[in-house]
Amino acid sequence: MARPLRIEFPGALYHVTSRGDRREAVFENDEDREVFLGVLAEVVSRFNWLCHAYCLMDNHYHLVIETLEGNISKGMRQLNGVFTQASNRRHGRSGHLFQGRFKAILVDKESYLLELSRYVVLNPVRAGMVGAAEDWPWSSYLATAGECAAPAFLTTDALLSIFGKQRRRARERYVRFVAEGVGQASVWQHLRQQIYLGDAAFVSRMQAEANVSDEDISIPRIQRRAPAPSLAAIEASHAARDEAIIAAHASGAYSYREIAAHFGLHPGSVGRIVRRAL
Repeated sequence: MARPLRIEFPGALYHVTSRGDRREAVFENDEDREVFLGVLAEVVSRFNWLCHAYCLMDNHYHLVIETLEGNISKGMRQLNGVFTQASNRRHGRSGHLFQGRFKAILVDKESYLLELSRYVVLNPVRAGMVGAAEDWPWSSYLATAGECAAPAFLTTDALLSIFGKQRRRARERYVRFVAEGVGQASVWQHLRQQIYLGDAAFVSRMQAEANVSDEDISIPRIQRRAPAPSLAAIEASHAARDEAIIAAHASGAYSYREIAAHFGLHPGSVGRIVRRAL
């Protein structure tokens, strides 16, 4: 099976997550979470990372990481490997803790740093574990909001500077921004080809950075392909609506839901149109 593409270069921004093997707990108690944050601090320092946001759940974690030296894979091997060893020692077990390789989404920093960081700290709220982001102590929210001291490994200024130059005012705006995110559509509606959070131009730049080719058989096909035309462009290039819908689905870039929203249909109607063409 082809492995997901890893694009690594200085200044790259990623959303990184790892899940427990068989979806079992990664953190069995708060001491486990403290140990993980200690390992994360060492990795951030050793690999010269910027950690913009984090959230530790029960059976997985989320990180927003900027790599100043293009080394996400090396750092993640260290993070998950060292924590697995520490966890196994603490709980008297052996073997895998995490489910396969970590997942890394390459992010357009200019467009999605804010929205992604909000998504990360709202995970416990969406999961129904707490009522508000400030009620979960195992994320970067409280430190970024100025409610507690920021750990040395956490970089808050990049986020706060987007809200203003004055720290107190920026924190107030950050708090409002996070609260406004409850119930909003997921940031992942903008995900492209499974590993890019950005527009078509961003995907093209990242593929050029990685020298991605259609001949690379070790890279999943969807991640090698050039960005698909927009739905508006596909519609304009076909005389009949159903032909445009079939072409949009054939591009592999759009879900039934996305196509339906563009053409003002129910996703089930899109499915029927596609199936009739098979």
